[in-house]
Amino acid sequence: MRKLTLSTTRREEFLDITAEVAAALRDMVRESQQPMGLPTGLSTGLTTGLTEGAVLVYSPHTTAGVTINEGADPDVKRDMLGHLAHLVPITGGEGGGFRHAEGNSDAHIKTSLMGPMQLVPVSGGLLQLGTWQKIYLCEFDGPRRRSVLVQFLPDACGAGAEIGVGAELGEDGGEDGA
Repeated sequence: MRKLTLSTTRREEFLDITAEVAAALRDMVRESQQPMGLPTGLSTGLTTGLTEGAVLVYSPHTTAGVTINEGADPDVKRDMLGHLAHLVPITGGEGGGFRHAEGNSDAHIKTSLMGPMQLVPVSGGLLQLGTWQKIYLCEFDGPRRRSVLVQFLPDACGAGAEIGVGAELGEDGGEDGA
């Protein structure tokens, strides 16, 4: 697992962390390619070769989440932040404010809406994001120093294994193939 340490600069922002996640993944894949050593310092000559699976990107904060969305047009981030501010105003909206004493209830709610984590497929040791997709830390109570945990999850079926739905469940989706 890798821990990214990031700094946000505004109370609310979407910080693109795609490059940092990709670098952490590269490090984990590179380390998995190293020969596995024995306690005596001798090498087995074997490697774990982790290149297929997924990477979990997790924010251990209650006021900062993680999302994946378009990275080419900055207006998308502005639109998302604007719409979230409309849905969950900092003041609590009509009918009164929030009860939480710290004054950041809106940040907690927005984080719950965005979620604390994303799971990204990995193939050949590379993130399998769409053409326009980026990974964002969603800051709702900044500016702050934040941590993001990145964990590689290897493919349980083995590298390159593909299981077709028809092979497992039958063409009609029934368990016995009937």
